[in-house]
Amino acid sequence: MIIRYDPDFIEKLKKANVRIRKSFKQNFLIFSKNPEEPQLHNHPLREEWQGYRSIDITNDYRAIYTEKTEGKEIIAYFVALGTHKELYSKK
Repeated sequence: MIIRYDPDFIEKLKKANVRIRKSFKQNFLIFSKNPEEPQLHNHPLREEWQGYRSIDITNDYRAIYTEKTEGKEIIAYFVALGTHKELYSKK
C-alpha cells in the first residue's frame, strides 16, 4: 500500500501539538505495516464521509483517508485530521 497526503492534511498536522504529531507518527508506522491493526480502530464512515475510512490517532483525534487504485497499487490518501467533534459535527 502506498500512502499519500492531501496538502491540507499536511498543514493541519504541522499545526497540531507535539502530542498529536507523535501519536500520528506512531500510528502511521502501525498503519503502514497493517492497516487493519485493531488498535487503530480502522472503520468505514457514513453520511457526508461515505466512501472514506477513519483511524484513531488519540482517544479524540482521527485521521480520515480514502483508498484509490492506480494500476495494481492501492493508495491510502489521507484527507482530514482533527478531533471527533471537528470532523463529524454537522454544521
